[in-house]
Amino acid sequence: MSSAPTEPRPATDGAIIRALWVVLLAAIIGLFPFTIYSTFLVPIAETAGTDEAVAGSLRGLGGVAALAVGMGFAPLLARWSRPHTIATSLGLLAVVSVVGATGSLPALIVFCLGIGAATAVLTPALLGAATSAFTGPGDAGRAATIVTATQSLAAVLAAPVIGVMGWRWGWQGALLATAGLAGVVATTTIRVARQSSEGDRRESNSPSEPPLGYLASFRALRARPDLLALITIAALRTASFMGYLAFLAVQYNDTFGIGPEVFTLIWTLSGASFFAGNYLAGRWVRSGSGLRPRVFFVLGLTGATAAVLVVFTVPWLPLALAATVVMGFGHAMVAAQVTTSIAHRGGPLTTTAYSINAAGMSLGVFAGAAFGGLGLAVAGSTGLAIALALPTLIAALLVRAATAVSSVVAFSESDQ
Repeated sequence: MSSAPTEPRPATDGAIIRALWVVLLAAIIGLFPFTIYSTFLVPIAETAGTDEAVAGSLRGLGGVAALAVGMGFAPLLARWSRPHTIATSLGLLAVVSVVGATGSLPALIVFCLGIGAATAVLTPALLGAATSAFTGPGDAGRAATIVTATQSLAAVLAAPVIGVMGWRWGWQGALLATAGLAGVVATTTIRVARQSSEGDRRESNSPSEPPLGYLASFRALRARPDLLALITIAALRTASFMGYLAFLAVQYNDTFGIGPEVFTLIWTLSGASFFAGNYLAGRWVRSGSGLRPRVFFVLGLTGATAAVLVVFTVPWLPLALAATVVMGFGHAMVAAQVTTSIAHRGGPLTTTAYSINAAGMSLGVFAGAAFGGLGLAVAGSTGLAIALALPTLIAALLVRAATAVSSVVAFSESDQ
């Protein structure tokens, strides 16, 4: 009587975190520079001798750089050593943080462009390192969502940490401290990689099959409607969510008379709900089997669409706060499902897909602000709500393509 081979037990979250501790540190440090820039925008503008609106608009250069670098380097990331890619990205982040600390307007331009370029390479490299650290698709997908959950938690907690750094050393000292931390983590990444077994290094840096060429990677991705649908859903979701965040403080101030000091609590509530949704949904969707991905996409997008309509139209604070929680949780569910689905379906295109996905989300940041501003100009808060609900409604139309089984089967057969 023959016994069927047993499937390995899923890795626990604790085991994944222990295996990826350096990756998670890099993910946290990657958020610091632009958080510092946003937190200390007023003194930064004063030091540079420019208007706050001009200084604030410079951050948009980071999005442009992230979009260009993410698209241009996407096929190359799968060919490069992930530890060295991570370390190089952190090194660039450290250098431009030092440049930005000089405080001149040209230095700030270099800073914003450099941070955008560095994070465009860093984020997909981190996700690629996380997924390749585990053989099972469930563990690989969960590892990727732990990275994104860590980033969302860091976004919530970074502000008080940076506030202490700024109080102690000023914004320039905070940037210099970030540069030092980035250098330490970059060095640690290389050291940990060298301490890995030779077999692990061969597996991560020298795949059994040669990676696709530059143009071949784009052609292969174009032939994958499921991956393209996932990337488009992520871009549309980001447009809705980032447009919502851009106008959230204005809405709470104009409708409920809530000033910046109290609004920080609402911002924390939104961030905490996003972290909870990302972390929990990452656990719930790790198997990626049956109808579960489609159900999670539909639930997340439906909840996000309803929530953004409520937040910008209702005059009752408790209902607006509840919608704020649903908004963060719903978008986090969709984000976790996209990350997990790319890990499950990507195969040799995983890192390329993550890079294009990050570039698409950078585009979504700009599109969200543009959609929201146009809606607000045309029809006030109602127009704003409708403009930001449209992207998630369109994303919902792509769920069937994003969860189609035939695309995965066809891809697998064509690779034989």
